[in-house]
Amino acid sequence: MSSAASPVLPAASAPIRVMVVDDAVVVRGLVSRWVNEETDMAVVASLRTGREAVDQIERINPDVVILDVEMPDLDGISALPLLLQKKRDLIVIMASTLTLRNAEVSLRALALGAADYIPKPESNRAVTTSTTFRRDLVEKIRHLGAARARRAGVQPAAARPAALRVPDPAGRPQPGVARAEGAGAALHGVAAPIRLRPFGAIMPRVLLIGSSTGGPQALTQVIAGLKAVIAKAPVLITQHMPPTFTTILAQHIARACGYPAREAEHGEVIKAGNVYVAPGGRHMLVTRRDNIPVIVLDDGPPVNYCKPAVDPLFTSAAGVWGPQILATILTGMGSDGALGGAEIVHAGGNVIAQDEASSVVWGMPAAAAHAGICAAVLPLDQIASRIVRAFSGVS
Repeated sequence: MSSAASPVLPAASAPIRVMVVDDAVVVRGLVSRWVNEETDMAVVASLRTGREAVDQIERINPDVVILDVEMPDLDGISALPLLLQKKRDLIVIMASTLTLRNAEVSLRALALGAADYIPKPESNRAVTTSTTFRRDLVEKIRHLGAARARRAGVQPAAARPAALRVPDPAGRPQPGVARAEGAGAALHGVAAPIRLRPFGAIMPRVLLIGSSTGGPQALTQVIAGLKAVIAKAPVLITQHMPPTFTTILAQHIARACGYPAREAEHGEVIKAGNVYVAPGGRHMLVTRRDNIPVIVLDDGPPVNYCKPAVDPLFTSAAGVWGPQILATILTGMGSDGALGGAEIVHAGGNVIAQDEASSVVWGMPAAAAHAGICAAVLPLDQIASRIVRAFSGVS
């Protein structure tokens, strides 16, 4: 007697349950309204303090918490571990204004288990008029909430279709919501084959890294394993981050690798033994001056809604180092880095992407992987060792 396996049906779709925790009533009201206007998410609680959030987390059972850093009674950084203790799979997005102290606190929160952070405009009035803050917040909730739902075996509710980003006639990436084929497949849980390219035979002389959501934690882990590489090659990093935050990120990277790491300066010569971080609010590119590679900081418009963006770094580097580039694309939303990565591959260089299982959001690395430009797609804990091998001449 033969038997057939029963089909596995997806769980019913459900909106992302959002808890907003902020002591400013204006912020709570605006964020609640923005979230409730989306088809795939809903606010289930709007609270004033971290203490209220900790006391009510189990009863309300949200998927995502927007957690202000500065609040009375119990602030965000103190509430965070208590929230995660009560709900281990909770997605927490820290919200803070752009100060050095808040940048440090936000990055510390990532190490304590927060999934991401979002910089708030400095005044309530600015919050009401900032389309960037609204768009970034909604997209972070959507992507992080959907990733959590997939891990739990739940089909996320459908969002409104987003605009596709297309190149202009000259091939330059245009601003828009990056939704490349791979990123879209990852967002909606559709499996697609990944075809890897063989590693190029030329040993790399420079390492480029692009990252976004989940990037600070991933960068710290990868950089810590690259001391042998940094000693003989420069490392250039573009992490989607605002001003002030990149200053603190560079300090964290320096502590992790033991080499000088700082925000790049316009016109400085690029040297081995140094890590250069794109400063928030400016694109980092490279060029040659008297045949010597130098940093170029560009104040042009955002690319892929990001500034700094990864594509300008990758594309400019392809024309400077060509086949001597190894580029790595880590966790992040959207598809930034895929077009620039294609330019690197066209010039003879190599691209490595982080795999889905170890990514906080598999958007940027997914776009590169499904575009067929990667020589390897690896778990985060294997990326550093693979980079070391490449810089040792092992393909």
